[in-house]
Amino acid sequence: MKALDLVRDAAARIGGDTPRLDAEVIVAHAFGVTRDVLLLDNPLIDRPEAAAELISRRVAGEPVAYITGRQEFWSLDLCVTPDVLIPRADTETLIAEALRLFQAQAPQRILDLGTGSGALILAALSEWRQADGIATDVSPAALAVAGQNAERLGLADRCGLVVADWADGIAGPFDLVLSNPPYIATGEPLGPGVAEFEPHGALFAGDDGLQAYRRILPALPRLLAAGGQAVVEIGWQQAAAVQALAEASGLASRVVHDLAGRERAIGLHRM
Repeated sequence: MKALDLVRDAAARIGGDTPRLDAEVIVAHAFGVTRDVLLLDNPLIDRPEAAAELISRRVAGEPVAYITGRQEFWSLDLCVTPDVLIPRADTETLIAEALRLFQAQAPQRILDLGTGSGALILAALSEWRQADGIATDVSPAALAVAGQNAERLGLADRCGLVVADWADGIAGPFDLVLSNPPYIATGEPLGPGVAEFEPHGALFAGDDGLQAYRRILPALPRLLAAGGQAVVEIGWQQAAAVQALAEASGLASRVVHDLAGRERAIGLHRM
């Protein structure tokens, strides 16, 4: 059986928004080839049943990243497991904004609150080779994934990992603070496979989705160095509410938009 015939059959079973892409990624992973090789060479598959379990998992709604154990973020190849949120391309907005803020002088000390897979801290450290970072997460299992990624990317010596509830026990100052906290209101509907497979602690934040911001923002004045900056991801309708919390915490704020023009993050600094 030719590989692309298997891809065609798998895509017909998978359905959804990106069935062909999903099928290509899964089949390539199952047989240990790159997607480019799959598409360009269309190799002969001797044992198509070797991909059957993986395809069935996708048919059942499991995200492709958990099936392959990989997700790209800021051109970094990250390991992911069901212990961590799958990094989204929209979250790259935070790194792009941080690069804009620190064009003139690179940050020397970086903090990532609620790191999950380590996507934000590792992307930042890959950009600023002289910087050191600390990443916190309340989940030891999540920090284990972040540590694995740090080791694979050669960044472990510059990335400290701390089991902590947000910034509890963390001493500043930091030039840059990043965070992609949970911001979905309990009971809010999500896309297929999200609530069923991704960790609820990384998704939901109380009845109004603001619970994490009530913990993070009041800690920023003591964490930020003079001239320090924070960039925190938000839900698309949360800008006004998060900015009000920022003002109450003594922080000046501004809205950061993603490439699609949506409100994606809040930039913060001490007044």
